Amino acid sequence: MKQIYLFAVLLSLFSFTGFSQTYSISGQVRDTDKNLIPGANVMIPGLNKGTVTSANGKFELKNIPEGSYDLKITYLGFETIEQLVEVTDNVELSISLKEANYMLDGIMVSAQKREQKNKDVPIAITSYGGKFLESTNTFEYDALSEFVPGLQIQIQSVNNPGIVIRGITSDSGDSRVEPRVSVFQDGVSISKSRGSVVELYDMERVEVLKGPQGTLFGRGAQIGAVHLIQNKAKNQKSGFLKAAYGNYNQRIITGHVNTPVVEDKLFVRLAGIYNARDGYIDNLSGGDLNGKETLAFRGSLKYLMGEKTTLDVIANWQRDTPPGTSFKSGRFAPIGGDTNPNTFADLERGEELGVDRDVWGLTAILKHDISENWDLTSITAYREFDSDEAFDADGTVAPVLFFREQSEGKQFSQELRFNFDTNENFRGFVGANFFAEDGSQSVPLEINEQSFAALLLAPDNFLVNGIPTLIPNIPNDPAFGPLAGAPLQEFNTERSTNFGENYSGDLFVDGSYDITGKLTATLGLRATWENINAGLEVENADQPAFLGNFVGSFPNNIFAPTNGRRKASENFTSAVGRFALNYDFNEEVSVFGNVARGRRPNVINVTATDVNVLSDETVWSYELGFKSLFLNNRLQFDANAFYYDYQNFQTTIATLDPDDGLVIIPNDSGSATSYGFETSFQYAVSKDISFFANYGYIDATFDDVDEDGNEQALAGNRFRLTPEHSFSLGGNIDVSLTDRLEAFFLPTYSYKSEVFFEETNLPNISQEGYGLLNLRLGLRLDQTKELTFFVTNALDEEFIIDAGNTGGAFGIPTFIAGPPRFFGAQFSVRF
Repeated sequence: MKQIYLFAVLLSLFSFTGFSQTYSISGQVRDTDKNLIPGANVMIPGLNKGTVTSANGKFELKNIPEGSYDLKITYLGFETIEQLVEVTDNVELSISLKEANYMLDGIMVSAQKREQKNKDVPIAITSYGGKFLESTNTFEYDALSEFVPGLQIQIQSVNNPGIVIRGITSDSGDSRVEPRVSVFQDGVSISKSRGSVVELYDMERVEVLKGPQGTLFGRGAQIGAVHLIQNKAKNQKSGFLKAAYGNYNQRIITGHVNTPVVEDKLFVRLAGIYNARDGYIDNLSGGDLNGKETLAFRGSLKYLMGEKTTLDVIANWQRDTPPGTSFKSGRFAPIGGDTNPNTFADLERGEELGVDRDVWGLTAILKHDISENWDLTSITAYREFDSDEAFDADGTVAPVLFFREQSEGKQFSQELRFNFDTNENFRGFVGANFFAEDGSQSVPLEINEQSFAALLLAPDNFLVNGIPTLIPNIPNDPAFGPLAGAPLQEFNTERSTNFGENYSGDLFVDGSYDITGKLTATLGLRATWENINAGLEVENADQPAFLGNFVGSFPNNIFAPTNGRRKASENFTSAVGRFALNYDFNEEVSVFGNVARGRRPNVINVTATDVNVLSDETVWSYELGFKSLFLNNRLQFDANAFYYDYQNFQTTIATLDPDDGLVIIPNDSGSATSYGFETSFQYAVSKDISFFANYGYIDATFDDVDEDGNEQALAGNRFRLTPEHSFSLGGNIDVSLTDRLEAFFLPTYSYKSEVFFEETNLPNISQEGYGLLNLRLGLRLDQTKELTFFVTNALDEEFIIDAGNTGGAFGIPTFIAGPPRFFGAQFSVRF
């Protein structure tokens, strides 16, 4: 008993003599307009202590011993403050930050689920902020590929995009096929291609990550991810309105308004855009082609539920009703015209061609600070898309291959993620994700069998002087056996529909550990369970189609019958991961290296005669990079090199199969290799002058032999939609005319070398290298009003964005023209 008493006395004495009283430093950070600033860094460098302001701009540093300390407050875009604080009791501060005069836009990223400078992330990332997107009028995905090395985006229509990162294309509309490139919107996957094209208005920033990103962005990020971060509601009153008019009857109106509803508690933001223009290809059969019409709205609210809890709710809705796509024949010219894809076409059905698509979604993001070291993020989302596209697949006036594609998709996702930061040398996240989707892609075909007979039996005379050839009966020739003389229908219909119902569950963990003050190691793992359900159902033609006997699809003309719905279901488990090292030479320069495994989920091919499960396409990625950020965030230079090794590489080419008719499904094409390097440069010389430049090189080809040593059919061929060389450069120059008025000039130029549109690398199914020059010139009054004159493709370069397509399977490839010169004027005002 005496020993216990003595121990208690000694412990008490040690407590009073060994530890001094500690206090806290707390407060709130605002800008000079009294708006709260969330996410500002508050640090005491001498104690190696720091924190980040909450959504209501508040911070608290605990367990601070008595004494004098230098308090440092930093926030990107604002001048850094250093303040001496005397701690003899709990301290309450009110801090005001002044906006910096000039710096680079978009250098902060959230790729690793926390706000970091791009320089500190061991991944090749290109990021552009909302100011850059607005100043360059970047409202659509494809404009991004002008500024991002390693990124190629092709948009046949809003219903049919192709997104390519370092040679890997994600463009299939088949509901049974998962994408290779993840597209995320505020942490939610919108990757299915028929619902992935959304307008880029009122954006905070866009991040493009290269290399396998399965740990960070889920099972679809085999070789990269595009993350769209939209502006959320803020605790401020602000507004913006922009209106533009240009040639081809281009009309744009976009803007937002943001206001607090309950002071320091509830904020609302509304934004929208109407973006339309007439088509730039005339159609002799009526209407025009390759136009645009999009109407989109977004509503968001932020609710500060408590000192440690915030809720963001974002609702998006978009409707697209553009005219049809000019799939123009490269073999048969229209009456009085030629086969140049950039001149007028003559596609049947005229104004009936086009897209009617609706996309909407609702996202709730809940964040809660559990403790000084842990916080919770919950992202709950529901999304739907419904599209109907009518297109002429033969590219002529002949009434032979008139298709519709009717796609539907519904998805629900739930993610729970715990972020941790020891405030010393260990930080990261751990969590789980559930994803469910139910979709279908239906392809109705309307066909004149008499024209189809000419395509099959007399292809050289399919059209004569622009007039379709019609064969009313199968030739009365003994060579055709019992079909000789059979009558052919002037109008017949059939339909093929694929179904995909998928469920997946993920467990993931990703952490970074500071081995030394300069060297950081990052390890990430994601384990996935998938339940994939695939189906195919072909509705037979209204009338028996005798021509189907020649292509293996009787009683249909093109789609082989399934006699009901064919189904298949499989469960799969998989794992992907990454390991990275990042070394900081100093505050300005760092180098990184990473190894990662990427994966495309297994595909279940269900055809009329077979069920085939493709092995998951995998890639091992190796990357080295250099990043720098100089002159107080005004000069950024990056360079990286990569090497990819693919197994079970999948290709998709439309073919006519003797047993299955028209087939457009992925096939295992064996092994492939790609390597290359990229570099980018940005420099804000002053608040009046800035410029950027980037370059990318990639050599992506199929190996000579597969992993078993067998020769490959595509040996040596380059990946589709993959330019070997690409670069872009541009600048922004402001000139003060008076104290209130300034002029600005923003030129940009981008170049891409030759691309093939199919892995077969046919020379006539390709686009030679070309460059695009864009110019913007205007006046700015009081930093709130702008009048801008713009021209895109100023040199009126002729090029194509796709070739081959469905018509290629019938020996009549089609070609889609790229946009010509657009010009116009716009006016914007901030309030």
